[in-house]
Amino acid sequence: MDCVDFATTAVPAQEVLNLSTITNCGKHQSTGRDPIRPTPPPLLTDLYELTMCAAYFDRDMHAPATFSLFIREYPLDRGFFVSAGLETVLDFIENFRFSAQDMEYLKSLGLFSSEFLDYLGDFRFTGEVFAIPEGRLFFKDEPLLEITAPIIEAQIMESMVINTINFAVIIATKAARCFHAARGRGLTDFSLRRTHGPDASLHVARSSYIAGFSGTSNVLAGKNFGIPVYGTMAHSFIMSFTDEIEAFRAFARVFGNDTVLLIDTYDTLNGARKAITVAREMKARGESLRGVRLDSGDMSSLSKEVRKLLDDAGLEDVRIFASGSYDEFKIQECIRDGAPIDTFGVGTKMGVSADAPYSDMAYKLVEYDGRPVLKLSTGKQSIGGRKQVFRERSGGLFSGDIIARRDETHPGDVLMVRVMDKGRRIGETGSIDAMRRRFLEDFGSLDEAVKRIKDPDEYPVKISPALQDMQAQIKKEQKAIQIHGRQTDPHVP
Repeated sequence: MDCVDFATTAVPAQEVLNLSTITNCGKHQSTGRDPIRPTPPPLLTDLYELTMCAAYFDRDMHAPATFSLFIREYPLDRGFFVSAGLETVLDFIENFRFSAQDMEYLKSLGLFSSEFLDYLGDFRFTGEVFAIPEGRLFFKDEPLLEITAPIIEAQIMESMVINTINFAVIIATKAARCFHAARGRGLTDFSLRRTHGPDASLHVARSSYIAGFSGTSNVLAGKNFGIPVYGTMAHSFIMSFTDEIEAFRAFARVFGNDTVLLIDTYDTLNGARKAITVAREMKARGESLRGVRLDSGDMSSLSKEVRKLLDDAGLEDVRIFASGSYDEFKIQECIRDGAPIDTFGVGTKMGVSADAPYSDMAYKLVEYDGRPVLKLSTGKQSIGGRKQVFRERSGGLFSGDIIARRDETHPGDVLMVRVMDKGRRIGETGSIDAMRRRFLEDFGSLDEAVKRIKDPDEYPVKISPALQDMQAQIKKEQKAIQIHGRQTDPHVP
């Protein structure tokens, strides 16, 4: 199968040939870390993180604490999640520093003691992070990340950790659904102009590429992450010329073999005929038209008519690219209708995850000073203690996960790995292409019924007997404390 590349730049594309194979089409290569720059500042937090930490500091509470990040429930029609955003979070944690200007502002609030402010002025993260690597699939209730550090250090990371990973996971999961619906066709992120701000656009380009997209229109994302970039033209370009065909000719003279013509500004089929004329002119000078783009109308019907015109003209190699309000639902509908579309440009609905724009992600204390704890609030219970996730396989497919105590061993894949120790990264999180390969491998191993676009089956996730016993013991102890008090607790007067 030939490479589908609608780029009008010299950057080559990658096209997914199946769920486990990526073909490199040219010299694109992404290596090393690919963090979004600059690292978010430490004051990008909720005030209550700092007020809690001030109270911890006042009570001399510096014992180790473990916080666990997880999602309580699936949004509508979701049966899985894709891990994303970890690289940005590790950058944030490793480089967490309060500047002199930050300290002046905090002092001006009149809320904090000089001793606590001095502590923040010298703040460095010294703990460890266990996490499920980016690109891997995970499921509700499973810890995606656990941070263990002196309680102030672990607490102060909460807002930024949730903010970053929650959004990245939502977008990667939405993109994976589009990837599933496309069934091997190419996908390009076209969301830049309608994402919720510049930073969001970078996260979208990165997360969607991890989850199977071929590339992005976002040039800065291409530069930052080594993602292939794509672009054609806008209707304004066509309308700036008196004659549509002259616009086509002008573009083709600049971009030659990289030319993709937008043919629906006035009349799609007439535009296709003019594109055929330009393709013949290009052939006479030794060039080939790469593709035509549809952006409006009945895409299924029009793509079939355009494909016939191209084929009848001997232009079987000219590809059809389609954009315009695509998401997994519209992509699935087009493919069911037999639309001969080679690549989809997916924008707004993926870039904001329109049908499921948030998840119930939480960052909860699960252990303090060697004592496992859990939240008992109705509908918001957590799973106490440090944990690990094991994944079993059967017949080449994932058959179920087990949430267990960190110190347990079970058959199958071990999902959570130590990515930070003593405040510094350890090991390699890998390049963005490695994350993408992890996704392709995991996604190819997930049952079709769980990936279903509507009403997916629920993937089996169990809690190990040892972890269940721990929960029962924690509940018993916590209820006793609330009723009778715990005079042995050094922090209870």
